[in-house]
Amino acid sequence: MVRTGVRLLVARCSVDYAGRLDARLPPAVRLIALKADGSIAVHSDARAYKPLNWMSPPCSIVESEDRITASNPRGERLVVELLDVVFDSSFELGDDPGLAKDGVEAELQALLAADVGALHDDFRLVRREYPTDLGPVDLLCRDGEGRAVAVEVKRIGEIAGVEQLLRYRERLDRDGSLAPTRAMLVATRIKPQARVFAESRGVECLEVSFAALRATAPPELRLF
Repeated sequence: MVRTGVRLLVARCSVDYAGRLDARLPPAVRLIALKADGSIAVHSDARAYKPLNWMSPPCSIVESEDRITASNPRGERLVVELLDVVFDSSFELGDDPGLAKDGVEAELQALLAADVGALHDDFRLVRREYPTDLGPVDLLCRDGEGRAVAVEVKRIGEIAGVEQLLRYRERLDRDGSLAPTRAMLVATRIKPQARVFAESRGVECLEVSFAALRATAPPELRLF
């Protein structure tokens, strides 16, 4: 079925995952979210925003009265057995405008777009706010070898920003003219945990000086 909204279930369920590592969640009450992008996530009342198990798009989801089965082209399979459904409802959320950057992030993005050499001396800008179905990539560049580089600009680099950039990279890699895409997180300060996570996923990290960028920018680019 083609999903056009989000379906939320609260149910006593068990979860079986088969893929790189097999895993099983025994029966318990959990929150299950199925979204229009084809993703499924199983949450407990803990771990903040992180699900216990999930499957990202592209994947195929088959729903029945007592089971939800998700599978992807890599042969991974996630099966949720619904033992007792407490809540089940679907919602149309509509188009999302995306996360609005604060003034510092917006100015950083503008300054870097005007001088991508501050990121690397062989970068050239392809487009600012490059569109994807998950939202715009702050800067899409090409390096000296012609490889696409997705650049995410943050005031403070945190794990959430790395995860956002990884989702963008996954989307861009579906385009044969861009894959394989380099990914770069740029911020005035990058937290150590975010740097370790980013580098483990092949994401480059760069700290820049906001004051230095402003000092060399033309007056029309200075927002404050």
